Amino acid sequence: MSQTFSRYLHPFDVGHHPALEPEVKRAIVASWVSDRHAVEHHSAMHQSSAIKGPVPIDDPFAALRSLDGPNIQLTLQ
Repeated sequence: MSQTFSRYLHPFDVGHHPALEPEVKRAIVASWVSDRHAVEHHSAMHQSSAIKGPVPIDDPFAALRSLDGPNIQLTLQ
């Protein structure tokens, strides 16, 4: 993947990007939830070196839901 999530300040920036294909958007946003980007001792926060502050883990999940559209419901097991 040539685009990395660190280029974007927030997961919703990816979702609103007009030039990215939907599957690329999903891959980039999904990378935000990777354990390698978790803030030590704060598992609900994720951060990359390109971002000034951490992002709550709920934000990437919300961005993924927004990519699915309003009629699709996700369930986590």
